[in-house]
Amino acid sequence: MCEQWIKEGKGAIKWTRISCSSFNANAVRLHFHALACNLGKLLRTLAIPEAIETWSLTSLREKSIKIGAKVVRNGRYIAFQMAEVAIPQQLLAEIMQRIAALRSPPTATAT
Repeated sequence: MCEQWIKEGKGAIKWTRISCSSFNANAVRLHFHALACNLGKLLRTLAIPEAIETWSLTSLREKSIKIGAKVVRNGRYIAFQMAEVAIPQQLLAEIMQRIAALRSPPTATAT
């Protein structure tokens, strides 16, 4: 099972690409890649609906994160216009609701 996770990290996050000239810079880059991989796995575990839970990290990245969007700003709101080909609107809304539910509720502050 661990081998599959490592293989997925290599493919989705491209953590084998260490192109910096110094060892320390490559070490930092590898740490960022490992962090991105772990964040993707956490997102998949806690916020992905059952309809797409079998998607790989590559599919999640390409269909939900790495898509083009047009930012439209009006007087009262900002909207992102995305092609629904990548991920349906209802599915994206469900993912966003699950991510919002992960936040802890605000605590009352003493005044």
